[in-house]
Amino acid sequence: MPPFAVEAAAARVAQESWSRLSVRDRLRPIRALRNLIVERADALCEAAHADIGRTPVEVMGTELLPTAAALKFLEKEAARLLAPRGVPRRLRPTWLMGCRDVVHHRPWGVVGIIGTWNYPIFLNFGQIAQALVAGNAVLWKPSENSLRTAEVTHELFLAAGFPKDLLQLLPATREAGPELAEAEIDHLVFTGSDGVGRRLAAKLGERLVPSTLELSGCDVMFVLPDANLEMAARAAWFGVTLNRGQTCIAVRRIFVPREKAEVFAHELRKLVPNGKPMALVTPGQVSQADRLIADAVARGATALAPTAWTAPIEGSAGSTVSPTFLLNTPHDAAICMEACFSPLAAVIPYDSIDSAVSQARQSPFGLAASVFSADTTAARELAARIPAGNVCINDVLAPTAHRATPFGGLGASGWGVTQGAEGLLGMTVPQAVTVRKGTFRPHFDQAAKPDPSTINVLRGLLRSTHASGLVEKWRGFWQLIRGLWRKK
Repeated sequence: MPPFAVEAAAARVAQESWSRLSVRDRLRPIRALRNLIVERADALCEAAHADIGRTPVEVMGTELLPTAAALKFLEKEAARLLAPRGVPRRLRPTWLMGCRDVVHHRPWGVVGIIGTWNYPIFLNFGQIAQALVAGNAVLWKPSENSLRTAEVTHELFLAAGFPKDLLQLLPATREAGPELAEAEIDHLVFTGSDGVGRRLAAKLGERLVPSTLELSGCDVMFVLPDANLEMAARAAWFGVTLNRGQTCIAVRRIFVPREKAEVFAHELRKLVPNGKPMALVTPGQVSQADRLIADAVARGATALAPTAWTAPIEGSAGSTVSPTFLLNTPHDAAICMEACFSPLAAVIPYDSIDSAVSQARQSPFGLAASVFSADTTAARELAARIPAGNVCINDVLAPTAHRATPFGGLGASGWGVTQGAEGLLGMTVPQAVTVRKGTFRPHFDQAAKPDPSTINVLRGLLRSTHASGLVEKWRGFWQLIRGLWRKK
């Protein structure tokens, strides 16, 4: 028996009746849920603080406000986005005359969601809500690091009016994630590391179960020669320290013109003394940070931190990491190639923007990026060359929380998106339904009684509709007419 067989069976029964409701009916609990977030804001803040130490200011600004906006986006746009879409008749080929095509967005069925802990409200609320509004049932496995937040979240969804079997809270254990990938689900959404994502993808591929994978990042910032260096430095500080660096789209690699590198470092030095050691959630994050810093320093980088960095004594890694910028880091250092969840970033001088883009492309990750420049036209042109799912110009991180825009990555950062219209439609399967009027079915007749003149009809149709030049099209038209006359 596959894992979670009882839960999956109950979810499938609930989903069958839920999917028959109109989208507007499925949206009614969403509005109630948005109101409950306001009413239970303190409980959510307390839960996130108890789980991972996030402050109320952080939770309000980076979780509750974006979550409420995400729900409001669904209220306003979901009915339109999920509505059946008629294919315009002007696009219909001649040989399909009489057909009327409509594209529907059908739910997958039972969607498994493996949640993350670093933004336990924003990321989980949005994915669950999109899946439910699209007509799916959800089996949700929250992170073992954010159990209190998961319990409050589940309570709010049920209090808003979603049926209990439609959204089921699975055990928040490490084992439950891989087990969910083996359950009788129709789609899986996973937010987490690229290593775990690869293993899940392989397991799901054995059964051809599709997935949306929001994986790690090693995000790049390009500072162009005309950029406001003071603002770029403040953006880098924000992008490195937000949530203590425990953000998949944290700034990790900062490419700065070589002639501006010292000025940029000077601007960073103004900010760094204000930093304090930051507690991280898991010991592995701390040991990785120590290793990445040591690697960069050994390769010639200079560690810029609130206190002078010294190599840790073996086996004595603590639970904190100070915000650290590694000046003059080689572009192929470990910190530029790995995903980490710590307040660290490498500053990489470049001689030309072409060389910077080429070096940045050597990282396997492509989640998000940023460009700082006074010339937004040049910045947009550069954005087109960056292999990343999201690019911010003259800002970092914050714009990616806009729920009307898609969010997802390339390469080792996964596939699929979890926001915007694309994210909502990603929770569905497109189904084309075609109705053909009348009784004229020449392809039936050809199959039952082959006619040699049919080839002339088809050739004439091809020439008359797709040949280059009016004369050739006219010849094709007469070939079509002659073929039809012979058939008659």
